[in-house]
Amino acid sequence: MAISLKKGQRISLTKEAPGLKQIMCGLGWDVAAKSGGLFGSLKGDRNFDLDSSVFCLNADKKLTDIKNVIYFGNLRHTSDAIAHQGDNLTGAGEGDDEVINLNLPLIPADISYLVFVINIYKCAQRQQDFSQVNNAFVRLVDRANNKELARYNLSGSEYAGMTGMILAEVYRHNNEWKLAAIGDGFKANGLEDIARFYT
Repeated sequence: MAISLKKGQRISLTKEAPGLKQIMCGLGWDVAAKSGGLFGSLKGDRNFDLDSSVFCLNADKKLTDIKNVIYFGNLRHTSDAIAHQGDNLTGAGEGDDEVINLNLPLIPADISYLVFVINIYKCAQRQQDFSQVNNAFVRLVDRANNKELARYNLSGSEYAGMTGMILAEVYRHNNEWKLAAIGDGFKANGLEDIARFYT
């Protein structure tokens, strides 16, 4: 049974799944229904595009090279350790909206942290923030057996005014891979704003 994480909680992926090598990171969300009027209450009646990304950081939690940002414009890390499966423009449908696959043995030694973030595309232009998003989650699955290892569900109500979010970190610690549920929201107009946190 998968571990349901709370904000700030950390677990050892290595201990939960000995021999773990290949991880699927699934991210999902629903667009909240608008209030007012028959048509205004329809779910998903506006374009609402959340973009997931991975920042590959060194032991000092610094981003040293732009190639270490994996997102819809750079889907695969040069090491082949990280592969983004592409952009979902709406969040429509059940299950994972965007998927990022990790091959842990291939992750270069100079990468210690994998930080999973999502941001709202054209948030200022569309006047959107995370209070308009429901059921956001991140989950990790062992690709060898499709077993869900851990899941972190986020509530949209505490993220009013926020347009970016650090969901979770997968990181090395004493020869183990661990997962931390972060859930920190912030204001960002795009991926470049997020990258500045780590430079």
